[in-house]
Amino acid sequence: MTVLVTGGTGTTGSRVVAGLRERGVPVRVASRRPAAGQVRFEWADPATHAPALDGVRAVYLVAPVGAADPAPIVAPFLDLARERGVRRVVLLGSSAVADGSPGLGELPALVRAAVPEPTVLRPSWFMQNFLGDQPLARSAREHGELVTATGDGRVGFVDAGDIAAVAVHALADEVPHVGSHVLTGPEALSYADVAAVFTEVVGRPVRHRPVGVAELAARHVADGLPPEYATFLAGLDADIARGAENRTTSAVRDVTGRSPRSLREVVARAAAPGS
Repeated sequence: MTVLVTGGTGTTGSRVVAGLRERGVPVRVASRRPAAGQVRFEWADPATHAPALDGVRAVYLVAPVGAADPAPIVAPFLDLARERGVRRVVLLGSSAVADGSPGLGELPALVRAAVPEPTVLRPSWFMQNFLGDQPLARSAREHGELVTATGDGRVGFVDAGDIAAVAVHALADEVPHVGSHVLTGPEALSYADVAAVFTEVVGRPVRHRPVGVAELAARHVADGLPPEYATFLAGLDADIARGAENRTTSAVRDVTGRSPRSLREVVARAAAPGS
């Protein structure tokens, strides 16, 4: 069974590709700028969709990045996938977006209607948002602060590797994982807690600086996000401040058989020499 991985070079997609290959599952890596052995795929170019789906029976679906209203873009792709014989779709959703809500929340219903073996992953916020070239990571490195509109709200941050591990099971296990998994790490942390972890593990002072939603949206726009999407993201911080993400689940352990990684583990691994 060939699996198409959209966003195949991205944060979760690249890890899903690696995990599928470890299990010997044939993988087709979709990318806007494909390297050798990959296939060109652009959400905005429907002509790239049919070649990517040729011979595919399962899809890891990452919604168009930055699209505040992805349903009109994704729906025709799912129709085509069904026509081409795709049986299984694993959708990367978000715990912060309720099923049926406008935007990303419209995609689970589309996936469930399109294929007989749908799985919706609803991860909490990625630990990887604090690493690499992400805006929060740059702010921590360059200014020693994490700027959010979350107040004292807590989040069950989850490692992208754990998200990918669950996705690999959902894509490759013989018995389908029909349903939804809310994925979190082992503990719910405030951004002040996150700053303390970085200060201790990396050895460089980092603090949390709370701001208002409007100021945060303006910062997102300055980082290059479309205004509508920037407003949407800032609004999610306000939800966190109200306690919407203050939870943990056993889903990673239930599916993979091992405990989810802690933020301290992930940061230490990233900070290790040669990583």
